[in-house]
Amino acid sequence: MRKYQIIVNPNAGSGKGKHSISSIEQQFNRFNLDYDLVLTQRPWHAAELARESALSGYQVVIAAGGDGTVNEIINGLMQAKTESGASAALGVLCVGRGNDFAYSMGIPYNLERACKVLAEDQRRTIDIGRIVGDFLPRDRFFGNCVGIGFDAIGTIEVSKLPRLGGFLSYLIADLKIIFLYYKRPIVAIEYDKHTLTQPTLLVSIMNGIRLGGGFNMAPDAEPDDGLFDLLIADQVGRARIFGLLPHFLRGTQATQKEIKTDRATRISIRAVEGTLPAQTDGEILSIDGKQIEIELLPNQLEIIYQPQGEI
Repeated sequence: MRKYQIIVNPNAGSGKGKHSISSIEQQFNRFNLDYDLVLTQRPWHAAELARESALSGYQVVIAAGGDGTVNEIINGLMQAKTESGASAALGVLCVGRGNDFAYSMGIPYNLERACKVLAEDQRRTIDIGRIVGDFLPRDRFFGNCVGIGFDAIGTIEVSKLPRLGGFLSYLIADLKIIFLYYKRPIVAIEYDKHTLTQPTLLVSIMNGIRLGGGFNMAPDAEPDDGLFDLLIADQVGRARIFGLLPHFLRGTQATQKEIKTDRATRISIRAVEGTLPAQTDGEILSIDGKQIEIELLPNQLEIIYQPQGEI
């Protein structure tokens, strides 16, 4: 019988993680799923628990939390795979506030429906990104996105706000940045056979579709096509940022002259002037890094999901 390890972040969603435990257990018992459940106790604990779970033979490791919890568990599963070849599938129960990974991968937000999806056990194998930077002690992995510049500053500001809904928090943070701060760095970007150097508002490297709870940065992205969707926004003034925001919400930003889009498997970004604030999957990577390299690792992680059209 398949064995599930459920890793719950009790602080996700302003305590929603903790309050969801009884419902999660009820649903797993309803579907007669064999599981253990453990709570995270500190930052990066979910990564440790996921690594240990994969190495000890759990076939499915489930992230019950938001995007940050999912990111930690992806890192733990990739560490186990790198160390010993241990392989466990990833499941997600959305009890956090961001849930961009779930949106991008075809995982329902509704807890009861998500548990049913886990019981139905339909799977896909997705690509994973690997990050190397002068600010990181070891490689970092991600499932949905890396954001550099304006987007990352937004993530930093979100961490200072009250626990509002994911999209509302990001929108408030972005408005704050527009009015109060954002010094755009000059960056040198190399991807595949392309090179450019320019003042840049933001760079988004997308494996999924969405970030920030509602910004459709890569509406055509597929997490299993062997390519990142790359978006580079030129330096623009405050008024033009306001003009671009609706396009990012609708996913029509590629129609705007200040936006470059492409696809790539390797991206190297260096700060020629200024620094590289960076985030991955809604978690702050760096405030003052100078160099970051991102590589796509194809067909790395099996996830349990709901096929398109069935949500």
